[in-house]
Amino acid sequence: MKVVSTNIGKPTKVLWNGETIETGIYKYPVNEPILLQKEDVAKDAVIDRKHHGGIYKACYLFSADNYDFWKKKYPNLDWDWGMFGENLTVTGLDESKIRIGNIYKIGTALVQVTQPREPCFKLGIRFKDQNILKQFIHNEKPGTYVKILEEGTVTNDADLNLVEQSVNALTVKQFYQLLYMRKKDSALVDLAINNIALPPHKRENLKRYT
Repeated sequence: MKVVSTNIGKPTKVLWNGETIETGIYKYPVNEPILLQKEDVAKDAVIDRKHHGGIYKACYLFSADNYDFWKKKYPNLDWDWGMFGENLTVTGLDESKIRIGNIYKIGTALVQVTQPREPCFKLGIRFKDQNILKQFIHNEKPGTYVKILEEGTVTNDADLNLVEQSVNALTVKQFYQLLYMRKKDSALVDLAINNIALPPHKRENLKRYT
């Protein structure tokens, strides 16, 4: 895997249901290293701290390989890297193979995979179509958030090198599927509950299905 774009957003005001709100989803490529910090990316806009940023969502990675699929669905948008609100656009990112808990070296930072991205209405605002939320869920290629184990800088063309593979076999895709299952798969529930890389509240919420 390799970083093809580092992306930063500024606070942007948009009209939503008759009200003006602020969002950080409008991220664009920058030609300088970005600093991955414990709870966010330096100089990046994180507006809603309840749902974005924090230890388990410090940085968001999305696959560059998935862009062509979405460009065909939304050909009239002004396309650039960062369209999905990701800080790092990465080639070779495969959610069906990446385990939650995997540890990677990216630039001088050390990160751990924590959870997939669950889309909200702000993605719909960026794409000018709230239907993208269902499409995004159905596509099952949500990208992943990471926890910053060691702060550091990342540049374009930086490699993602696997330092340690999680002993828990739960992949990002499997957990994403589990989140939206009406009837939860008991084997996946068990894997998730016992995966200490997942946010504690995610694991706790799943205990009612055991």
